[in-house]
Amino acid sequence: MDDRPSHPLRSFLIELVIYAALVVAYVFFVLHLLEHWLQDIYGHSKVHYAIAALALIVGQGVVLEMITSALLRFIRSRNE
Repeated sequence: MDDRPSHPLRSFLIELVIYAALVVAYVFFVLHLLEHWLQDIYGHSKVHYAIAALALIVGQGVVLEMITSALLRFIRSRNE
């Protein structure tokens, strides 16, 4: 069975739009809900702030990949 998408450009554009929407939502989430917590950590310890920032970056990447993969699988199954 061939797992390649029938329209690679279309799949790429869909994934790009999904990623853009999720990244914008994530930025607003971090700016509005975690702003004070991150400022407190930054004022207390730069090392803890760096660890928290890296954890947020890695968490964002993992969650975005999971959501995008699931959505693309759903879109592909509806197109077949």
